[in-house]
Amino acid sequence: MSLSYESSGVRYDQLDAFKRACQQAARVTAGALAAHGYAEPATTRGESAYLIEAGDHFLAHVEEGLGTKNLVADAVYAATGKCFYREIAIDTVATIVNDLATCGALPLSVAMHAAVGDSGWFADTVRMNALVTGWAEGCRQAGAVWGGGETPTLKGIVNPGTIVLAGSAIGKISPKHLRITGDVRSGDAIIFLASSGVQTNGLSLCRLIAEKLPQGYQTPLGHGDSRTYGEALLAPSVIYVAFVRECQRRGLKLNYAAHVTGHGWRKLMRLDEPFVYEITAPRPPGALFDFLASVGPIDRREMYATFNQGVGFAAYVAPEAAAATLAAAQAAGYDAWLAGYVKKDGTRKAVTVPSLGLAYEGDTLQVR
Repeated sequence: MSLSYESSGVRYDQLDAFKRACQQAARVTAGALAAHGYAEPATTRGESAYLIEAGDHFLAHVEEGLGTKNLVADAVYAATGKCFYREIAIDTVATIVNDLATCGALPLSVAMHAAVGDSGWFADTVRMNALVTGWAEGCRQAGAVWGGGETPTLKGIVNPGTIVLAGSAIGKISPKHLRITGDVRSGDAIIFLASSGVQTNGLSLCRLIAEKLPQGYQTPLGHGDSRTYGEALLAPSVIYVAFVRECQRRGLKLNYAAHVTGHGWRKLMRLDEPFVYEITAPRPPGALFDFLASVGPIDRREMYATFNQGVGFAAYVAPEAAAATLAAAQAAGYDAWLAGYVKKDGTRKAVTVPSLGLAYEGDTLQVR
């Protein structure tokens, strides 16, 4: 029987209903900004970052969590002695600042939230130092200062042997015309930037699969890849801030940007306005995703609805700007390619991949 993300205990319909309820309640608080000389710009609710507007700039704020990826690192550490907490820290910073960059904000300050069930977690100096080093490295890659954080001990809430990693960031858009607003038009090109693997989404399902394997995370990945399953899962996430920064430096307008995390490729239609996002040049997803699909087993539709399938970030640009945007991505060190186009088809909202026989309609993504 094919596995799904719901079989790992994650139900997006329940999570997204809570998010929509929060957005509705939060809107009534927006008036509080006026006393500080700020206002809430239109269409910021439901996006990956929250914006507040001043006369000559925007500030952006994001709060994000790692999820359960560190449990994979814990299992690999216990079995092999190899510590991946440097990579785990980069993952956490990445999931924060990549969301921030989708609106055009460059991160200024990143804060860590590291909750443990027992303060003894920090007594393992190898693991602790790897976490610290990785967090600083993630901030360096993002061009942000590590501004502080919080390390609560939550006995009875967090398991004594684990840590819950999350954090927040503040960014700035200046001058204001650099804001990425969602000014998408029919015919726009869709640029994909490659991921390093699963990055930070779908790990609950990945962990469920590990429980089924006799060798667990030590299972050879195969499919032409010499790593173990655990090593492949723990590749650090790509931080995409430098792509946005380079596009700004070159005067290239990004009409919209999407951080491809939870909901898989459905995240490509996060913008509220109805468009069809047709992916005409999907790449083979890579060895890790082939492994997950085969051993799960997980069918193709579920794979693209849950995982990033080798795509960590997407940018939508005018077709005449596609070549220059690709050049900017490559100059900043990213593996990028022209993946498809935006189309207008009445009121239809969907992500389609014709060569794979896949179509996800708008009602499969309810984050607003």
